[in-house]
Amino acid sequence: MPTDEPRTRLGLRLQRGLQLGRFQRPAVALSSLFGLLVLGGTLLLLLPMARAGDGGAPLLTALFTSTSAVCVVGLTTVDTATYWSPFGHVVIAALVQVGGFGITTLASLVALLISRRLGLRTRLMAQAESRALDLGDIKRVLLGVALITAVVECVIALVLTLRFWLAYDYSLPKAVWYGIFHSITSYNNAGFALFSDNLVGFVSDWWICIPICVGVIIGGLGFPVLFELIRERRSTRAWSAQVRLTLVTTAVLLVGGFALILAFEWNNPQTLAGLDVPTRVLASIFQSVQPRTAGFNTLDYGEMENTSLLTTNLLMFVGGGSASSAGGIKVTTLAVLVLALRAELRGDADVNAFRRRMPIEATRQALAVSFAYCVLLMAGTLALLTVAPEVDLSSALFETGSALATVGLSTGITPSLPADAQGLLAVLMFIGRLGPLTLASAIALRQRRQLYRWPVERPIIG
Repeated sequence: MPTDEPRTRLGLRLQRGLQLGRFQRPAVALSSLFGLLVLGGTLLLLLPMARAGDGGAPLLTALFTSTSAVCVVGLTTVDTATYWSPFGHVVIAALVQVGGFGITTLASLVALLISRRLGLRTRLMAQAESRALDLGDIKRVLLGVALITAVVECVIALVLTLRFWLAYDYSLPKAVWYGIFHSITSYNNAGFALFSDNLVGFVSDWWICIPICVGVIIGGLGFPVLFELIRERRSTRAWSAQVRLTLVTTAVLLVGGFALILAFEWNNPQTLAGLDVPTRVLASIFQSVQPRTAGFNTLDYGEMENTSLLTTNLLMFVGGGSASSAGGIKVTTLAVLVLALRAELRGDADVNAFRRRMPIEATRQALAVSFAYCVLLMAGTLALLTVAPEVDLSSALFETGSALATVGLSTGITPSLPADAQGLLAVLMFIGRLGPLTLASAIALRQRRQLYRWPVERPIIG
């Protein structure tokens, strides 16, 4: 039909742009868009009206905060609650909202494009090209992401508003604003809070901690998973392997993180030892959820045991679900690697899960993303130790992992780091935000038929 021709052309242009056509690499387009957003946020935060004190904020402070907000991280070099004015708080919330929405939307479009392209590998090229993304697909993703975002954030904002208003005697306008701000930052997995101690003052408040945890978990599942859960809510048998892997791995990490943190911190007088048992349980749940790349905290990470910091590092390394605002290598990447290891140990020819066979390309992509992330983590830690030699290895690894995984947790050293180190963390936040998405999409969309194969020679492994 003639009316479908513009839609098909637009879809093909988007597909070529995300592939290796006009932009050569997806990172170029995505990095440019988010770079402009960071620049715009920096200019707004440089305005004198954005700062609570006299004069405007220094350039590095504004740039670091803008990068952290756009990349939905939450790392800060200043006290968000007291350093920025109400206008500055609005700017930060807007940057988090736009950054989180943009990341989720772009990741969802890329995931849709990848699934279509990989699903048609056994078909004719003409058929594959005719099923590029069109306006209907783009509209469905945009409306779906917007609707889910609005519903989740409104519910969380309502609960938090009522709690701040009724239990803490906040005025209604202040309670509403605090509810909205923290609902935005929790759902978009950013750790910004309007309290100087983050959320330490609410360590025993279930009505504050649990809604924020729920927002973090839902936001970290990813739009494709949420959309399928809503669509197939009456039939769990229809769930795809993507949904099952995401839910199972997420549950394992949450329960495992909770158990380890509770055990490691139980007798620590600086964290859990001085709290009653229900509060210890709540604090451990909260600290297990936040490394999924949210960055809120109700305990002082600077006082935690090294075992708890290592556990948190591992949780930050994995992150959340694919096509979400969460960072890390993603839970499905970890699941595929574990399944591949199991298949190798058992001598299975295929990697299987939930009566589905994983393609060999998925294993290779998981290995590539994980290895690249490990290299960046080690290089970032080494660079941080070089520019800030006074920082110990444990703190440097934690800070680098938090920035690269877009988490926002800190042992408290970020404000005292030299300017070079803070600039390095800003770069790591930007890379960590866009790196895994662009790398995974580039690998998946770059697949091509090879017309020849070299003779086999197997090296010795191990």
